[in-house]
Amino acid sequence: MRGFGKSDIGRARDLNEDSVFVSNTSVGKLPNLYIVADGMGGYKGGEVASSSAISYFCEYARNYQGEDDILDIIIEGVRYANRLIIRDARNDAERLGGMGTTFTALVVNDGKLYIAHVGDSRLYVVDRNYVRQVTTDHSYVMELVKAGKLTKEEARNHPDRNCITRALGVEDNVLVDGIVNNFENRFVILCTDGLTNMLRDEEIEGIIYSEWELEKKAYRLIDEANSRGGYDNISAIVIDREVG
Repeated sequence: MRGFGKSDIGRARDLNEDSVFVSNTSVGKLPNLYIVADGMGGYKGGEVASSSAISYFCEYARNYQGEDDILDIIIEGVRYANRLIIRDARNDAERLGGMGTTFTALVVNDGKLYIAHVGDSRLYVVDRNYVRQVTTDHSYVMELVKAGKLTKEEARNHPDRNCITRALGVEDNVLVDGIVNNFENRFVILCTDGLTNMLRDEEIEGIIYSEWELEKKAYRLIDEANSRGGYDNISAIVIDREVG
């Protein structure tokens, strides 16, 4: 198994507020680690929030000495990162006030996916002719979909589709989705909404099941999103279970 990640500024933004982290080897007691984060805030605030969240999370993971299981470690790592982002924003309110970030982290171990998730970045599992979103978007339009007031297709084009209901940096006690899934599919994708707002599931599957090497698949996802306008920053991590 191996993962590769790439982040791109897109074609419409002045800053890249996305951040990615890829480690195919251990980070502290975690056997591997993959993260996407999509920042928000004032000038440079989003960029600081996403990169700091990853840095603080990794700091927690590297320093952790307890005996908790993987899911508990990554959930507590997200909470730790949230507290420090809020601290940083309060200490430098003029520059960083209001900053926040989505955060989706994955660890793969013993045939299972361990996921900690906040916001509307996504994790998919992919096989040929099969794409499934494992995470749930914490967003206004997803609440409308759950309530039966919007279809998923209508949500794709809703003017408030980028309005998220949960993020790091917003509340002192962030609610983190903890998910454990069997790793039964060949590919896993972590990505920000700069990708999923541009490409449909079947288009993602087509690129992932191309003949390109792993790195090229990630680049092609981003290139295709840019070809549709690249209206947001675009980040993707592609993990292939069959690549050593």
